[in-house]
Amino acid sequence: MYQENAGRLPSGVDQCRYDGSRLLFRGPRRTLEGDFVACLGGTETFGKFISQPYPDLLEGMTGTPCVNFGWPNAGVDVFAKDGALLDCAGRARLCVLQVPGALNMSNMYYRVHPRRNDRFLQATDAMRELFPEVDFTEFSFTRHMMRHLHALSGERFGYVRRELETLWVAGMKDILQRIKTPVALLWLSARAPEAAGGADPWDDPALVTRDMIEALRGQAHAIIEPGLSAADRGIDPAPQHSPQVRRIAQEMLSPRAHERAAEALRPVLASILET
Repeated sequence: MYQENAGRLPSGVDQCRYDGSRLLFRGPRRTLEGDFVACLGGTETFGKFISQPYPDLLEGMTGTPCVNFGWPNAGVDVFAKDGALLDCAGRARLCVLQVPGALNMSNMYYRVHPRRNDRFLQATDAMRELFPEVDFTEFSFTRHMMRHLHALSGERFGYVRRELETLWVAGMKDILQRIKTPVALLWLSARAPEAAGGADPWDDPALVTRDMIEALRGQAHAIIEPGLSAADRGIDPAPQHSPQVRRIAQEMLSPRAHERAAEALRPVLASILET
């Protein structure tokens, strides 16, 4: 089987597909029957460089199968456009949805790849009018482009940010409505939602604020914040990885952070299973 994300997985971990979804998820493939938890999310849920990401740990704590539907760099778009995946999630007793960032989604200013949401495809006429001095052919990734635009003009960047905030809330509400089972939103980040407007707005989930999260409270079964901090970052990848990969790993959430996330989710799952 071709493994698009195999380089991101620990040695010996395979990938698989589920029931009509075009995405490759972390294996082994699980049976979507009986009581199970569906864990949707991005890079952290997928478990880049991690031998036991939080879905594995939650399963070990509770004995309830936890299916890993993590997809690296996932934005709202990749889940919203994959009806088969949302159907799979809806069969679970509980769906955990890692809060995605707001960068990686198509909007009135730019388009992203439908599955690899961190890949910038093209700027729209509206974006070129807003930033006429920018050559958008120089960008391959949304984060690189948005950092550049923010440095050029915070005022003009604000128009793009407000568009993303509005679409993010609408898209997340749509996903929550379409998943026909209780959904626990998981804030899996080393910063608090309140810090999104601070000096570094790019810390994942990028550009997502407390107000955006609170706009979803009426539709989510629970909002889980494990209370992680910068001290919860840092992974030691295999020695054969390049210095660049090792630097990336040091910015990712540590195994201890995944343990804390699983511990925070355990009582939510227990209350669901009791009903």
